[in-house]
Amino acid sequence: MRVRNIQGEDYVKIHSVLNDWWGGRDMAAMLPKLFFVHFQETSFIIEEDGETLGFLCGFFSQTHKEEAYVHFIGVNPKYRRRGIASTLYSYFFDVARANNRKVVKAITSPVNKKSIQFHQEIGFRIEAGDDEVEGVSVHTNYDGNGGSRVLFLKNV
Repeated sequence: MRVRNIQGEDYVKIHSVLNDWWGGRDMAAMLPKLFFVHFQETSFIIEEDGETLGFLCGFFSQTHKEEAYVHFIGVNPKYRRRGIASTLYSYFFDVARANNRKVVKAITSPVNKKSIQFHQEIGFRIEAGDDEVEGVSVHTNYDGNGGSRVLFLKNV
C-alpha cells in the first residue's frame, strides 16, 4: 500500500469511478479537476498494485487561517473498513498541523449514514445546524436549495 500526494494525472482514473463507488449517486460533478491541480500538497491517494484504494482532496482555508477543509474523501468499496480513510485523514491532519492549522472541517450529506458514523469514530463532532434529519443536526440549504449538509469539526 502506497500513499502519495495526488497529481493532475490521477483525475481521470478517480473521476471515472466516483459514481460507481457511491452506488450510482451522481458524485462526479462535485469533484472538479482543480483539486488535482491546485491542492496537491493537501490531497492524497492510496494505491496498491496499480489500483486506487482511496483518495482525499483537501485544502487550507484562505479566509480562516487556522482551518483546513476536506472537500472530498472516497474509498474503493472493495477496501472499505480497512483503515484506508483513516490513513488518508492521518496524512491530512499531519500536513494541517505542520502548517499551523488547528481545526479541520468537512461535510457530508445527511443520507450518508456511513460517512456520519465514520467521521464521529475518528473524533469529528457535528456542528449544530438549524434543522434535524433523522436525529442528525443539519445546515439547511448549505449547498443551495435543498442541499442540506452535516458539518463536521475536529481540533487537530
